[in-house]
Amino acid sequence: MPQIFKFGGYIIFFWSNENKPTEPIHIHIAKHNPRANSTKVWITKRGKTFVCNNNSQIPSKDLRKDRQIALYVIESVKQSIMNAEKAFKRLLKHQSGFLNFRKRISQM
Repeated sequence: MPQIFKFGGYIIFFWSNENKPTEPIHIHIAKHNPRANSTKVWITKRGKTFVCNNNSQIPSKDLRKDRQIALYVIESVKQSIMNAEKAFKRLLKHQSGFLNFRKRISQM
């Protein structure tokens, strides 16, 4: 159970494999102890959140804050992944150029 963020006693987390491929991308929110039946918040394609269930019985005020924090964290993670992909592509490009250079040198 990877923990994404901890805020005000609440843990925002996801399960790595829930065996439900048709379910939208979502996170769970729990007070102190993550459980499989914790509050579930779906993340829509438009970047909004939808409370699927509030099994953890989080007060509405806290849930609104947690949803906003979850969106911020998810957006940050997406940006980090995109930056990592760009860096990896640059690395491959440079490595490819270096390997081609070594190959040409060895053929001389």
